[in-house]
Amino acid sequence: MKKNVLLLLAALTVSGAFARETLNIVQGDVVYKYAGEYMGKAVFSTDGSFTLMNRTFKPAEVDRMYVDESEVTDNLVSVVYSGSKVSVEVAGNIAPYVTTTVSGGDVTIIQSDAVGDAVGEIAYRLSGSNDSGSFSLGGSYKASVELAGLDLKSNSGAALNIQNGKRIALRVVDGTVNSVEDAPGGSQKGAIVCNGHLEIKGKGTLNVTGKTAHAIQSKEYFEMKNATLNILGSVKDGINCAQYFLLESGTLNLTGIGDDAIQTDFKDTADRETEDTGSMTIAGGTLTATVSAAASKGLKAEGDITVSGGSIEIKTTGKGMWDADKSKTKASACLSADGNVVVSGGTLNLTSTGSGGKGISGDGTVTLKEGALTVATSGGVFAYVNGKEYDGYTGSTDRLNSDSKSSPKGIKADGAIMIDGGKINVTTSGNGAEGIESKSTLTVNGGEIFVKAYDDAINSSSHMYINGGDITVIATNNDGLDSNGNLVFNGGTVRAFGASSPECGIDANDEQGYSVIFKGGTVLAVGGGNSVPSSSDSTQAYVSASSSAKANTEITLLDGDTVLATFVVPAEYGSTSPRIAPGGREFRARPMFAPMFAPGGGPGGGPGGMGGGMLISCPGMTNGSSYTLRNGTSTMTVTATLRGSNSGRPW
Repeated sequence: MKKNVLLLLAALTVSGAFARETLNIVQGDVVYKYAGEYMGKAVFSTDGSFTLMNRTFKPAEVDRMYVDESEVTDNLVSVVYSGSKVSVEVAGNIAPYVTTTVSGGDVTIIQSDAVGDAVGEIAYRLSGSNDSGSFSLGGSYKASVELAGLDLKSNSGAALNIQNGKRIALRVVDGTVNSVEDAPGGSQKGAIVCNGHLEIKGKGTLNVTGKTAHAIQSKEYFEMKNATLNILGSVKDGINCAQYFLLESGTLNLTGIGDDAIQTDFKDTADRETEDTGSMTIAGGTLTATVSAAASKGLKAEGDITVSGGSIEIKTTGKGMWDADKSKTKASACLSADGNVVVSGGTLNLTSTGSGGKGISGDGTVTLKEGALTVATSGGVFAYVNGKEYDGYTGSTDRLNSDSKSSPKGIKADGAIMIDGGKINVTTSGNGAEGIESKSTLTVNGGEIFVKAYDDAINSSSHMYINGGDITVIATNNDGLDSNGNLVFNGGTVRAFGASSPECGIDANDEQGYSVIFKGGTVLAVGGGNSVPSSSDSTQAYVSASSSAKANTEITLLDGDTVLATFVVPAEYGSTSPRIAPGGREFRARPMFAPMFAPGGGPGGGPGGMGGGMLISCPGMTNGSSYTLRNGTSTMTVTATLRGSNSGRPW
């Protein structure tokens, strides 16, 4: 071989002889390709070796050499899988900076640290099919991995094992369909493993199946743009990453997930930007996920979750579970953040059917600014009592501490909740399920809100402020609006329907000295015993009556012939089979219910029989003046007042 190499190279040294040709140097399964312009630049050594573009070849290591008219793309490594074989082509200009090993269907490439200063970023293009192969890449400089029609299954570990700790652009080539799957029972953390920053781009399709742990595991951040990514199954998380997760555009589908669909976590204590501490951002694109494991999450962030655009559809079906390590129960949630949740755009459809399940769960604050949000939960309470798990607990939970139970919620925050806008539709039907709950204050400044809940429709552990918005709430077994502090109305339009006595449409914590306060807004409250103002801070008058409400009926308050306020009782009022319409509410378009309340509540929410307490507050009323209350075809005269007594309420 040595003689043949020397003779060929001697011929190639003739200047311009092969200017349009390509020299191919073959070493095993690897071909190094040099454009014709470099052919005459080989440097020979006395031992017969030669150096071409800083890569030295020993004749004994060269299997063959040939010249053809194929093109050479600088900075490109092409890996083609074909059955049990693999062929690798390396552009000559990067030949000194990559070390390639091929063993069966497994390709391992180590990228030199000097590549950045010498030639810049290298692209590795993978294509073809292999049922027992893999691709591994090491190094410490950024790179691109291009998937151009790849069907790769590993029988020994990860299918794509990228140990390069820098930015890796995983490009899914336009118009191609690619599939990767790892080996079951290994020690790898995913079918695709990246030790650095993983960015998935392109307009092709990538299917990933994780047989041992996650489908995709990125040690640092994960970004996605334009591509279609289908996670077809995983033993653990569909996508697991640190620092942050960002979906800018494209389509992301996750099914067959063994734990959380997408999880971000962060383990070090370095001082970093907020987005680098386990946050999630959905800025665009389409995301659909279904998870079924006990206490599993659709999106699980150690930091904040921010949704500013795109379309999200998540369904969780797993029941609650007892976490023995933390000595507390936990439950499924579509969106779960250890930090804050902010929704400022996009369309979200969130469904949770398991016990204790939640649509949105934030350990910090929840802020809803814009967008369309639809949440439906149907599970009951999950409880751990005397060493036994109860899925759908029906006993009294009053004596259970918070660690021993997980109650279902549509939207729940340990911190404050602020609603500034958007269209929000929440339905809960399981035992003990509340619609929207804040463990702190709750403020509504705007938006179109509809909540129908088994338990309280909207609940706050502290004060509640209604400053604006169009709000309709129905609680089939508890209060419409339930504030454990003051309940302050400054604006907006509110229709609040609670259950029969002792529950009510609006409830302030008057037994602890707090009050309903009317300063503005238009309010209809129906229930067994509505709270009334007891504070001098309440400056807008109200009227009350013993009157029932019926679905689809119009209720109007008049000053002579002048209409002060009019309300249409929603068709959902009195439902036993709640459901919601995607993208918002249609109060009149979906008659589904029978009326629930009967007359009997005393004026001002005082004592009475089942339901029947009706209260209206709106601008234009004068303390002590009489008005006409028209309920369907019935009318009655009512007198406005500024304050009343809650002493007759049954608690």
